[in-house]
Amino acid sequence: MSDAWLTEARRAFHATLLAGILTQSDSGVPSNADRSSKPSIAIASAILDQLGPAQTASKLAGQTAGADFESVCAEFLDQCFARLHHLRPGKFDVRKGGGIARFDQYAHLSELEAIARANREIATALGSDYIIKPDIVISRHPEPDTVLNAHEALVDDKAGNLTSLRSRNNAMSTLHASISCKWTLRSDRAQNARSEGLNLVRNRKGRLPHIAVITGEPAPARLASLALGTGDIDCVYHFALYELRQALLDQHRDDTLDLLDMMIDGKRLRDISDLPLDLIT
Repeated sequence: MSDAWLTEARRAFHATLLAGILTQSDSGVPSNADRSSKPSIAIASAILDQLGPAQTASKLAGQTAGADFESVCAEFLDQCFARLHHLRPGKFDVRKGGGIARFDQYAHLSELEAIARANREIATALGSDYIIKPDIVISRHPEPDTVLNAHEALVDDKAGNLTSLRSRNNAMSTLHASISCKWTLRSDRAQNARSEGLNLVRNRKGRLPHIAVITGEPAPARLASLALGTGDIDCVYHFALYELRQALLDQHRDDTLDLLDMMIDGKRLRDISDLPLDLIT
């Protein structure tokens, strides 16, 4: 019996990473490991053994690896969203980057930015971090009345005249999800993801988009620095959670395994294959 489509898509996602981002050095250090940490190298190597084989190549520069990881994640999500259309109809767009001010809930931020540029005191008071540019954005286009009324007369000019879903009321797409991609995690990168999430929460006018983080970090302690706690992000998604957990089991890292299971059981950490389904909700 063949595997389900999502299982195959997950396998293809890993194969793409193995083609250039997830490599190992001449000395056998995986490209997502912290070479100064023996546990990080051991765990990353065990994950790689399950996903491999890997190419032996020089580690990509941080910005290059990050940008490539974003592209692979965006392609994976785009393919999954197309397959899940029957669960959430509508015109969705998955793409890399772009400022949030072009979406309906955050359009007012463009006006704030213009005011701040014209007034130094206001600029000082507001700061400059409220117009963020997520690594991946998923948006939903507004719908014409012909679509809304396709099966029966649901809307007319007497009701529903303020909702952003109707294109007659609003020409801007709605931000459905903001996704941050972190190939590896260091303390500054974790805090950056949290800061972006909090800005999305505080500065919106309308519904809150999904806020997620995808990472290839192998060290559970570093995952915990981002995953534990609530309010700023929905959940952290690991690029190979099943393989990470198996690595901890095989290496008898009981304390670390307890930490990982706490994040999983607490609904703070999931596998990359869970993300497309979670985004449908």
